[in-house]
Amino acid sequence: HKRMEYCILVINPGSTSTKIAVFQGEKALLQKTIRHSGEELAPYAAIMDQAPFRLRCVEEALAGFDLTTLAAVCARGGMLPACPSGAFAVDQDMIGYLSAITQGAHASNLGCAIAYDIANEAGVKAYIYDPVTVDELVELVRLTGLKDVRRVGQAHNLNMRAAAMKVCREKGVDYYSSNVAVAHMGGGITLSLHSNGRIIDIVSDDEGPFSPERAGLIPDYLMIRKIEKDKLDYNGAMKLLQRQGGLTSYFGTSDSRVVEKMAEEGDHDAQLVYEAMALGVARGLARLAVLVKGKVDYFV
Repeated sequence: HKRMEYCILVINPGSTSTKIAVFQGEKALLQKTIRHSGEELAPYAAIMDQAPFRLRCVEEALAGFDLTTLAAVCARGGMLPACPSGAFAVDQDMIGYLSAITQGAHASNLGCAIAYDIANEAGVKAYIYDPVTVDELVELVRLTGLKDVRRVGQAHNLNMRAAAMKVCREKGVDYYSSNVAVAHMGGGITLSLHSNGRIIDIVSDDEGPFSPERAGLIPDYLMIRKIEKDKLDYNGAMKLLQRQGGLTSYFGTSDSRVVEKMAEEGDHDAQLVYEAMALGVARGLARLAVLVKGKVDYFV
């Protein structure tokens, strides 16, 4: 009868932290952020090798909480194959698939393994929800100007679907009958178009606005010239585009608050660059609206 309260444990592993929360409906009963130092993580050669260590940390953080009140455990999804949005039950096949990923492995891969062990202990099921690899693009938007290069739907899907659904609830409309364009603005910026519950188009972080860390859309010819001029290999070019672009390229910091303060104090360059970043977001949202003939119910 306790499980009728529908308490759900949520686990979000990041590169240097593991965030956990227990929710009853939308009420948070418990929220904790567990920090992991470089020294603690150093012994683990692969991301998934951290799973037993992080599991212990989560169990310690849950000390005193009655696991028998849980109805389910849900984790942030990892780098799975392309999939539709929604919830997926965790099993050993999923954990094995993510454990086999070495190149480009992400900390979110750990979520399913940690959730699976705790769920087994509690006697409930474990799930992941809206992983980064959600890909529901319509065929029309997959095509590019090169036949063998196709667009994929990877973006900040978990956050963007949650934000779109929340706004629809607040407005009293059905998410699955609406058109919503969403901008996720963090270290990287991605945008997505939700139509009748499906993410039918996106603007990825390499084809739209620059952000605190990402370079965003760079004209092809100019980028090719820069790669040749600076003698960049693949890793060097990716680091430049993903970690040294945007605000970092202009001001040496990815902290938006620093740049905002500079702009507020009259720094012309900061004002111009910040406005350009904002304009890029607006242009990306406008681009997405085209696919639904401009009939967007909400911009989020």
